[in-house]
Amino acid sequence: MFLPHFAAVAVDGVDLDGDLVTFRVRAKAGEAPCLGCRWRSGRVHARYQRQLADIPLGGRRVRVVVCVRRFKCVNPECSQSTFSEQIEGLTTPFARRTPPLTQALVRVALALAGRPGARLAARLAMPCCHDVLIGLIRAQPLPEAGRIEVLGVDDFAVRRRRSYNTILINMDNHRPVDVLPDREAGTLAAWLREHPEIRTVCRDRAGAYAEGIRSGAPQAIQVADRFHLWKNLCEAVEKTVSAHHPCLRKAAAAQAIPGEPEPSTPAPAPAAELIAAPQRSYRLAERTRERYTAVQQCLARGLSRSAISRELNLDRQTVRRFANATCVEELLGRAEHRLTKLDPYIDLVNRRWNEGVTNAQTITCELRTLGFTGDVQTVRRYLKPFRMPGTSRCRPDPHRRRPTPTAAAVPKPRKISRALLTHPDRLTEQDALIVKNATTECVHLEHLQQHVRTFAKIMTQRRGLELPAWLDAVEADDLPELHSLAIGMRRDLTAIINGLTTEHSSGAVEGNVTRVKRLKRDGYGRANFDLLRAQILLAA
Repeated sequence: MFLPHFAAVAVDGVDLDGDLVTFRVRAKAGEAPCLGCRWRSGRVHARYQRQLADIPLGGRRVRVVVCVRRFKCVNPECSQSTFSEQIEGLTTPFARRTPPLTQALVRVALALAGRPGARLAARLAMPCCHDVLIGLIRAQPLPEAGRIEVLGVDDFAVRRRRSYNTILINMDNHRPVDVLPDREAGTLAAWLREHPEIRTVCRDRAGAYAEGIRSGAPQAIQVADRFHLWKNLCEAVEKTVSAHHPCLRKAAAAQAIPGEPEPSTPAPAPAAELIAAPQRSYRLAERTRERYTAVQQCLARGLSRSAISRELNLDRQTVRRFANATCVEELLGRAEHRLTKLDPYIDLVNRRWNEGVTNAQTITCELRTLGFTGDVQTVRRYLKPFRMPGTSRCRPDPHRRRPTPTAAAVPKPRKISRALLTHPDRLTEQDALIVKNATTECVHLEHLQQHVRTFAKIMTQRRGLELPAWLDAVEADDLPELHSLAIGMRRDLTAIINGLTTEHSSGAVEGNVTRVKRLKRDGYGRANFDLLRAQILLAA
């Protein structure tokens, strides 16, 4: 009952030696079938002992010592004169482990791959080498693809930006059916020709996959994934907000009353006076402006992008990014407006500075009581523009300082973008105020908000047939970032309309890609294609 694989043997003795339990067993049956002709024989030719590792018992390692009989075959036509008996459920030819232990190690190997699996198996009293686990994975038969009607296609990186594989998912049961060695259109088309029963293919907006599906499965309906459509829209919205962020800063500066006390003024600015924040300079932003100017000048001289790359000693992808940018503000969004740990506490820092607390360490200690996890250097970098030249950082003079801004700070582009992309019913009061101020101060952001909400309704309510009208409205507005999005959508309009109309989605494909990333991490990224393919197909 407790050891079902011992059903065909008799236990002659059990020995306990530290953490090792040894079972001495022998077969109950008086005869055994020949491995060659399957004739049963009871003529014992010889006996020998065979040692097998078994599944642990009570946290201890288990060793099974089997007294194996060697029989003489009674079939005169059999070419095998003698044979060793095999006990069902306990022994297999040439194996040094019992089938239950082998199955347990296979599960560990499929879950954790080689080295992590070997460490876990040792802790579970099933010690083995990581090469053994990898060999067990390769020895497993791969499942058949079967009949597929709805297929999901996506790529994943084997070595980021160098080599990629393609994973194919049966969308009916969300299980992987195959892995291709690249992401070329010809490889996918050849695989699809072997499965003419496929009627629908879910994919991202990669052009190679679209071409492969058209060539290998012309009868299939292509469905673009909604997640990638929304992701592309989010990127376009963030670029648009970054490009128009100076408009919001100018509006805030116009509402603020500029003022700066003289060095001899002992008291800070009055609380009622609004002071705008000074424009801080960042080395990354300065370098970005210089490169943008240099690239645009080279383009005006008629140089190609490859020639610009050689002349300026820049990567060609970097040159492409600077050349495609409509303005430098589009590139400065992340350089000048990065989110920091200090952002939620800026108002408190400004208030304490204006009250006369000029020691950054003191302010940092106060912030830590409120949940601030940054270091004192972050606070010092923020306060540096407000200190007068010649003052000491260790012993600051409270009278030789500029007041920090008391006017409301303009939210950073990423925060504005997140508020614009959030459903109106789920906005907090603060985010709703951010949306209201942004759309009031900039007419372009007001139009952007309208386009975002219209697209969200089209996507969530599956009104894909309204997409062409939305594209026309976007192209009629002065929003270059959305124009680029619209151009890309028109290239793949049929698949996008199918994705915004049908119930199919690539969510299961993305989930499997995430699982593949975990398998790669467990294997330290060293698995060959055949091993990685076996892990993906067997560990699902």
